[in-house]
Amino acid sequence: MSLLDLKDATKDYKLGKTVIVRALRGLDVHIEKGEIVAIMGPSGSGKSTLMHILGCVDTPTAGEASIEGTQIKSLSERQLVALRGRKIGFVFQTFNLMQTLSAQQNVELPMIFQGIKKKERAQRALDLLTKVGLERRAHHRPNELSGGERQRVAIARALANDPDILLADEPTGNLDSESGGTILELLKRMSTEYGKTVIIVTHDPDAAAIATRTIRLHDGRVVEEVRNA
Repeated sequence: MSLLDLKDATKDYKLGKTVIVRALRGLDVHIEKGEIVAIMGPSGSGKSTLMHILGCVDTPTAGEASIEGTQIKSLSERQLVALRGRKIGFVFQTFNLMQTLSAQQNVELPMIFQGIKKKERAQRALDLLTKVGLERRAHHRPNELSGGERQRVAIARALANDPDILLADEPTGNLDSESGGTILELLKRMSTEYGKTVIIVTHDPDAAAIATRTIRLHDGRVVEEVRNA
């Protein structure tokens, strides 16, 4: 059994009263624990929709989507929120950090929603910032950090609840090549050293190059699947 499975998954969106847009068209996607998978394709190919389903943010209109054998359609919204909190860490192109909070406080935030006590939150946040090389910047706010540092804080935050899956949406999109390379090496380490499953939605061939497998979409279909050397 794969960690994430989509079987003949279709996703439709309704525009107005009569127009149906089919974003995904019968996808079969299987992702194993510990893999690094890149999802690529032009704008409008269905990458974001696939990311939302793999991240248990959305469900398919038809077909199946499951995580560790559990059909996500069978879960209530409350159960989906709890599942995302435990199993999935999200990394965004625009970092999505709280500007009024320090780096440490940003990393602590997801742990608050899981009911982790203050002392444990603080220690774990510092440990994670050390893991991403930012222990000396723990008390700096996002506007005092470079883009690469902000993305490293975002990765630490995504790891806060020790999820099995890191889902990164264009993680190098707002970074220069040097900072982007640092982020990609960090994401690779999350898989090779810590056993995380890393899914990268990207246009960047350098980001895809760290993946063990690349899935290419076009018009809502998988048109190519390549296992990388």
